[in-house]
Amino acid sequence: MNEHEKINYVEFPAKDIAATKDFFTKVFGWSFEDYGPDYVAFSNEGLDGGFYKSDLVAAIKTGSTLIVFYSKDLEKTQTKIEAAGGSILRAIFSFPGGSRFHFADPNGNEYAVWSDKNENNN
Repeated sequence: MNEHEKINYVEFPAKDIAATKDFFTKVFGWSFEDYGPDYVAFSNEGLDGGFYKSDLVAAIKTGSTLIVFYSKDLEKTQTKIEAAGGSILRAIFSFPGGSRFHFADPNGNEYAVWSDKNENNN
């Protein structure tokens, strides 16, 4: 639903569109719609968005916004990310309210996954 003056769509850089589609399909079960060789869109994933062809990456060390996923089982999600070709940038750590970790997709874009469960009692 399009809501007036609310966040509506997000776009990420991607060096390799095919690798991006493969990664997010394997880890999160996403499906995509292609719009030519340099753009692919996703929908119904909490927020609609897309990936555009770019040699740049999104990372918090360069001031990028951090997209955070939710998981009921951080270790299981981390295993899926690694199996699909992602890399762990920051191991699971606790914070007030839960635990989380940071990862990079095959393009090098940084994301986080959090859970409201403490890492010691998932």
